[in-house]
Amino acid sequence: MSLQDKIVCVTGASSGIGAACVEVFAAAGARLLVCARRSDRLHELVAGLTGKGVEAHAFQLDVRDRDAVSEAFESLPKEWSEIDLLLNNAGLSRGLEPLQDGLIDDWDEMLQTNVQGLLYVSRAVLPGMVARGRGHVINIGSIAGREVYPKGAVYCASKHAVGAITAGMRLDLNGTGVKVSTVDPGLVNTEFSRVRFHGDQDRADQTYQGMTPLSGADVAASVLWVAQQPEHVNVAEVLLFPADQAAATVVHRRS
Repeated sequence: MSLQDKIVCVTGASSGIGAACVEVFAAAGARLLVCARRSDRLHELVAGLTGKGVEAHAFQLDVRDRDAVSEAFESLPKEWSEIDLLLNNAGLSRGLEPLQDGLIDDWDEMLQTNVQGLLYVSRAVLPGMVARGRGHVINIGSIAGREVYPKGAVYCASKHAVGAITAGMRLDLNGTGVKVSTVDPGLVNTEFSRVRFHGDQDRADQTYQGMTPLSGADVAASVLWVAQQPEHVNVAEVLLFPADQAAATVVHRRS
């Protein structure tokens, strides 16, 4: 699909994979509808895009807030209301402890963002796509949605839910003209680990020690490839690893 002048909505657009996806979609000629919790970063992002001649519209949004999600999408300016592609990117991990030691607030934040937030945004956008008979939803999953690893039970559960929702969404939308895909990365060096470890940069850096992880740009390139397939082609799933990774917990690290 040519993305020229298509409206692409990216959640969690202010950093990491989301920001990288915004850049590649902008380069492909799309109009960018971007949202995230951090409004200051959003304004910087949009200023950079418009400075390059890219059409962009930003709004602050916490996807965990059901009413805010509904209001935000219902009140979009008419020229931004017909979304062609939705990238459900907003997500996070918190903590890496055995279940019996986990923080319930961390669990709530992960499940509310990764699962409920994805559902709220999808529910707000999909009816319009179905009514128009076209559209594409790409969900950012994770290897954690395919494997469970020690001390990651709740995060893995949230990403397994994303996988199940994606599969169910594809079934429910079959025949409507709306495609559904997921891109599931392994280790990606973004703010992910710093967020997981509540700002502990030293511990976050250890996640990628001795190996070469993916970058946000690597994931964005795969997302763009999925989005640019012809209308009759749906890339249902992409599993993307750095060359040093073979499974969730199998990583080659050089001394």
